[in-house]
Amino acid sequence: MFSPVKYVVISPVKNEARFLPQTIASMVSQKLPPVLWLVVDDASTDATARLIKECGLKYPWVHYLLHPGEAERKTGSAEIHAFDFGFKTLGNLDFDFIVKLDGDLRFSESYFERLLAKFSGNEKLGIASGVYLEETGASWMPVEMPSYHAAGASKVVRRKCFAEIGGFIAQRGWDTIDEIRAQAKGWDSAHFPEIQFYHLRKEGTGMGALHTAVMHGEIFYRSGGSPIFFFLKSIHRLLLGRPFLISGCSMIYGYFRALLGRREKLVNPLEARTYRRLLNRRMRFGIKSPAHARA
Repeated sequence: MFSPVKYVVISPVKNEARFLPQTIASMVSQKLPPVLWLVVDDASTDATARLIKECGLKYPWVHYLLHPGEAERKTGSAEIHAFDFGFKTLGNLDFDFIVKLDGDLRFSESYFERLLAKFSGNEKLGIASGVYLEETGASWMPVEMPSYHAAGASKVVRRKCFAEIGGFIAQRGWDTIDEIRAQAKGWDSAHFPEIQFYHLRKEGTGMGALHTAVMHGEIFYRSGGSPIFFFLKSIHRLLLGRPFLISGCSMIYGYFRALLGRREKLVNPLEARTYRRLLNRRMRFGIKSPAHARA
């Protein structure tokens, strides 16, 4: 007898009342619903809790969980602390995939059905997502990502892969480190352009574009990236980043602040080599380097 794929969704949220109704509508419309959608509220002060609790009254697989977070939420680490808080409550729940899903997204009713089908076609696929669209003027445009990258806002991870990489690290750059570790252990990671979702809050608005650029520079250093690749990336950001020049300078500042401050690397030597090989492929083939290419 056919056994349907079982997946669990954990959404760490804080003050998402503005966009959360669209995420709720997307989730409850799924043709393949999850075993559990656990929304971990990181001490919201708006209507987030009420929205989820009302949804849970209609759908028994929707659960609300309060995480006593900080007043100032640190982008990148606090959301994973909240995610882990929720993950630890799953106990012996039976599932095949774990999903980290943000509360500011909109997607089609077949989103998870189509995405999970990609895993059934590739037993080595450990981490995947669709491609997210952001509003640019009067239109929605897809955001380009390296072929091996899965969007952190909607990331599906095979349970075995999740266990082997030790879950997500509660550090900025978690959504790069997970892929590096997975690739180093022989898993594939990817995104699929034909499966799209809408990111309702533009990236960087939570902490500001310049702070985000500084963070990206720091993450690149701590992930063990190639200095040559960073040089090329910096030139690109200086010329094409927004604000012009300042965005690139901010990223360079973040990198050298981490370098001179001797910030601890988030990867071991094998993982650092894996990441550099992935970056070398990008230099040879561009951002659309061969998908599913393991180091």
